[in-house]
Amino acid sequence: MRISLRMAGAFRAVVHICALLPLIWLYLRVQSGQAGGDPVQYIIHFLGKGALNLLLLSLLVTPLVRVLKQGQLLQLRRPLGLWAFTYACCHLLAYISFDLLFAWRLVLDEIVKRPYLVLGMSVWLVLFALAITSISAIRRKMGKRWQQLHNLVYCATLFAGVHYYWSVKSEVIEPSIYLALIVFLLLIRAKIYKHKWRFLWRLS
Repeated sequence: MRISLRMAGAFRAVVHICALLPLIWLYLRVQSGQAGGDPVQYIIHFLGKGALNLLLLSLLVTPLVRVLKQGQLLQLRRPLGLWAFTYACCHLLAYISFDLLFAWRLVLDEIVKRPYLVLGMSVWLVLFALAITSISAIRRKMGKRWQQLHNLVYCATLFAGVHYYWSVKSEVIEPSIYLALIVFLLLIRAKIYKHKWRFLWRLS
């Protein structure tokens, strides 16, 4: 059974709602004093993990399309990617404002001397480029270069996982699980690309 355009639109609406609700939940939790003993770190980690979860979901779309044979689901990658960028922006803003109090010299010093922050900024820059070029007019103008640029999402997701792993001082089990999931999804994606190249080679 093929998914109709109307149903695909409903799925996109669900993505927007499900991505927005955690932000509302976070706001209410902080306002009610339920964000733990260190609300600043709670907010920063919550937003960072939210961005990582959305990146993982965006990687999961293509394998689901192949398994379910529902090409309309590919339309979910754009909203998932934009929401991942939104969470990444909030994550970065929370770190700069709440943790470093907009001390820009300190921000630069921290980024330079901490490798996990270098990776984090690299991820943000990639997501920024992908968000800007997701606009239809820019996508048409870029042509084939658009796909080449958007393939950087795989590197960004891996870097995000390493950023999370390096940022924690203890309790590395959860970031290790995230890294394992990222590697698994990237291996699936590599396998898909391998089948595509074999198919094209036979046609040539």
